Amino acid sequence: MLLLRLVVGGVLVVHGLNHAFGGGRLPGAARWFEGLGLRHGIVQATMSAVTEVVAGVGILLGLATPLSAAAAVGVMAVAGVVAHRRNGFFVFRDGYEYVLVLALCAVVLAWTGPGALSLDAALGVSIAGVWAALFAAGLGVIGAAGLLLLTYRPPLNDGTPATAAGAPQ
Repeated sequence: MLLLRLVVGGVLVVHGLNHAFGGGRLPGAARWFEGLGLRHGIVQATMSAVTEVVAGVGILLGLATPLSAAAAVGVMAVAGVVAHRRNGFFVFRDGYEYVLVLALCAVVLAWTGPGALSLDAALGVSIAGVWAALFAAGLGVIGAAGLLLLTYRPPLNDGTPATAAGAPQ
């Protein structure tokens, strides 16, 4: 489990740091998120970066594994719906393949537990199994659905974001 945690957690941390400090930094990520139809882009970019880094560190350390996995599932679910779903499955077409694999790996870690070389194990915390996996998947999907319902307005065909009836801009 250590190798899987290092890969999944490391990818999440690096990806979150890239949102914050990469090319366009948070303002660039915010513009991109707004272009995808997420309202309040700077808030979305900040929360995405923070969630990915915190979830990634939790997975890397094997700390609060089901909760860390739920955060990873949530952020990957939002990315899948907002940025990748319309492109199909394959990653070479910018499809949802990549985010699906990361989310499922996080669920697997919740199911199996983080392993002996983890902070959960060092602290004597043993929350794993099918219920931990269902918790991680369920909480992640519910969180993603809530965020999407509150803030996602898919762009219209002309590229302008759609608005919900009566929703403030």
